[in-house]
This record gives sequence, structure tokens and C-alpha cells, in this order.
Amino acid sequence: MSLYSKRGVSAQKEEVHAAVQHLDQGLFPHAFCKIYPDYLGGDDAFVNIMHADGAGTKSILAYLYWKETGDISVWKGIAQDAVVMNLDDLLCVGVYDNIVFNSTIDRNKHLIPGDVLQQIISGTQELFDRLKDFGVHIHYLGGETADVGDVVRTVAVNGTMTCRWPKNRIVSNEGIRSGDVIVGLASYGQATYESSYNSGIGSNGLTSARHDVLGKFYAEYFKESYDNNLSDDVVYIGKHKLSDPLQPQTTSSKPQTIGQLILSPTRTYAPVMKLLLEQHFDKIHGLIHCSGGGQTKCMKYLPGTFRIIKDNLFETPEIFSIIRQNSGSSEKEMYEVFNMGCRLEIYCEPADAAIMIEAANQFGIAAQVIGRVEASDKKELVIKTVSGEIYY
Repeated sequence: MSLYSKRGVSAQKEEVHAAVQHLDQGLFPHAFCKIYPDYLGGDDAFVNIMHADGAGTKSILAYLYWKETGDISVWKGIAQDAVVMNLDDLLCVGVYDNIVFNSTIDRNKHLIPGDVLQQIISGTQELFDRLKDFGVHIHYLGGETADVGDVVRTVAVNGTMTCRWPKNRIVSNEGIRSGDVIVGLASYGQATYESSYNSGIGSNGLTSARHDVLGKFYAEYFKESYDNNLSDDVVYIGKHKLSDPLQPQTTSSKPQTIGQLILSPTRTYAPVMKLLLEQHFDKIHGLIHCSGGGQTKCMKYLPGTFRIIKDNLFETPEIFSIIRQNSGSSEKEMYEVFNMGCRLEIYCEPADAAIMIEAANQFGIAAQVIGRVEASDKKELVIKTVSGEIYY
């Protein structure tokens, strides 16, 4: 059993998928989000989409960082995580504007004071204000903040996004075909619309990242930060504190500590995808957000029995190397838990790849052809690394 499973979480969410398998899959079953008829407007030319997600256990890292350093502004990054995990899923079905957002914050009031709530709420609005400069309009309609200390150890920061969208401008993934290439957009670096360097960690796999990288100090002094029923051999098994400086010391433009690296706010690709979806919609065959499930996420949304070959992924960013060095996890497990430096995939014809790459580069985001789609009699993913080939 993997460390991830021993900690009570699943990269593939098998039990969740089993529980919902008999529900209505919507108009486009291979699309990245469920899409339904226009129940709100009654127009056959439009569809309704509602999506819920959140920052996950990254909020626990923010809690520990805040307690250790006193830097309360870290919670604004958690606000961004909760928004982007919704927004970038919507991008993958073609939605990039005129979206409604409603937040849900569940807290233990004894540990999470009002000052923290203020940081989360104001951080959410600040992100929406920045995105408006790129023509991405998200309307913040408030939400629910509940004091549920009997349920939540610290705080859970989540949200729901809703929109009404033209049916003929949906990316359903039905267009993915043999011969397509996959253009990957990097999750790390510093985009032109980001204020600091991004490690690429995103908001998935943070249960592993937290316990694999951080040491027993946190198990001793912050018992509210983990499930106390877990075996000691999977709880905070790393060697670091969040305030530890990175070795070797990075340049001033990059994170200087383990905590800053692991708490990099999740990057949104909204400015890039707005440009591409407005100007090159017909060239996009499919879109995948490499969130939960990491580099294996694409397998769930393929419209046929294709073989996906990823043989030119980005060099592994520092944060994932640190996680693996601490945990001893296999390459196979790393690629199915983390994005490993590539968090968005665009499926298109080889001749159109340069358009996708150039659009990302305009915003300071590295992009390249990371793989291709081949005909096959079964769904299969092959990831080629310097160590060999990994099959899923």
C-alpha cells in the first residue's frame, strides 16, 4: 500500500467515482466538467455549468506557516488556490468569463480567528480584480462561513462556480483523436501576471507533500493538523521545518524557504486560455487540467481507447524533487499524485502546436509539445523519463 493510501487519501478517488457512477453524466460525458441543459434560461443554444472545489489540505500548511512565522498574508494564497481549482477546471470546457463564485469556509473558531477570514475573503476579491484586467470577469456573490469546530480541525476553504455558456463554444474533449499532439503548459516559473515565482505545486497531493517533507516537530506541537488515528510511520516523516532555507540558496526572485516553496499559490491559466479560446477555439480538440491524479488525469476524459505517450515532459521542478527525496516514493506514484511541472494539457493538431506555445509564452509561461495521441485497442498512458518508461 502506498503512503498516500495509508494516510487515508486517494489520488484517483476510486470510492468517489464509484459513488457517483450512476448519476447523470450531463450532455458531454468526456468533458472535464459536467455540462447540463440551460435550466436557468431555457435556451437550447446555451448550457449550465456548476463546479465545486477547494484548496484541500493546503490550508493546513498555511495554518502551520502562519503559526510558525506570524505571516497572516499566507491565507491570501489559500484563497487563490480555492478559486483557481474551480476556474481552471471551467477553462477546460471552454469557459473563461462572466462566472459567478460563491465561497464556503468551514472553520474551528478557537484556532482560526476573524483576521484569517478577512485575509481569505479579501484575497479572493483581489484575485478577481486582477483577472478583470485580462477580461476574465468573476462575480463574487458571498457564501457561507460556518463555525464547525466539531467537524473541522482547523479550516476548509472551498468554493463553487456557476455560469451559463453558449453550447457551441464548449470544449467537450470529443475532438481528441489519434495523431493529436499534447501541448503542456508549465506550472512553475513566474507568469507576467504573477507577483512572485511559482514552485508549481498547485493544490493537489498536499497530504503527501506535507507529511513527506515536514518533520516530527509538527506532530508534537500541532496535533490539530493531522488525523491522530494515523500510524506514526506516515505522519510528518520528513526532515524539514517550513522556515528552513532552501539549499542551495535561490535567487531573491524565488522562494527562500521550504514553506514559501510549498505554499506557492496555484497558478491560473485564465489569461492564456481566454486568448486561445477567443481566437483559436476550433483548433483546440481537448483540454485537461492535471489536478487530482497528476499526469494520469487525462485517462479519465479520453473519448476513445487511445494510447497517450508523454515523452517530453518538463524537467522536474525543485519542489517535487524535495518531496520524492524525503518520501522515497517511486516515480510512478509521483506522476499519479502530482502535476510534476505541467498542469494544463492542450490537445491539437501538430501544425497548431506553435500557436498554443506562443500564446503561453506571451504571458511568460513555458510551453512545449509533451506528447501525442496514438490509436490503440485499450486506454493506455506511457510516461517516458530518464529512468525508463512508466505504464498506467
